[in-house]
Amino acid sequence: MANRSIIQLHFFATGDYEFFGSPAALYDIHSSEDLLISQKSLNNYFSKCGDAPKVYRNAVCEIRKGDLYTKASNRGRKKEN
Repeated sequence: MANRSIIQLHFFATGDYEFFGSPAALYDIHSSEDLLISQKSLNNYFSKCGDAPKVYRNAVCEIRKGDLYTKASNRGRKKEN
């Protein structure tokens, strides 16, 4: 099984959830002013969490970092004869 990083963003005011493949993708859509934290600070926060759950909360949103487990496949690979 392969795993990939996933970022979950939850806005408290609207109740909306959004999902991203990386913190950089998150900041392509939302600004640090919208989220009340810069990308660099968020990356530092997640790196210091260690094995603990990676959850950042403030007055505006909650940002979680976790793993997305996917099944390994041969899709897109050429078969050898």
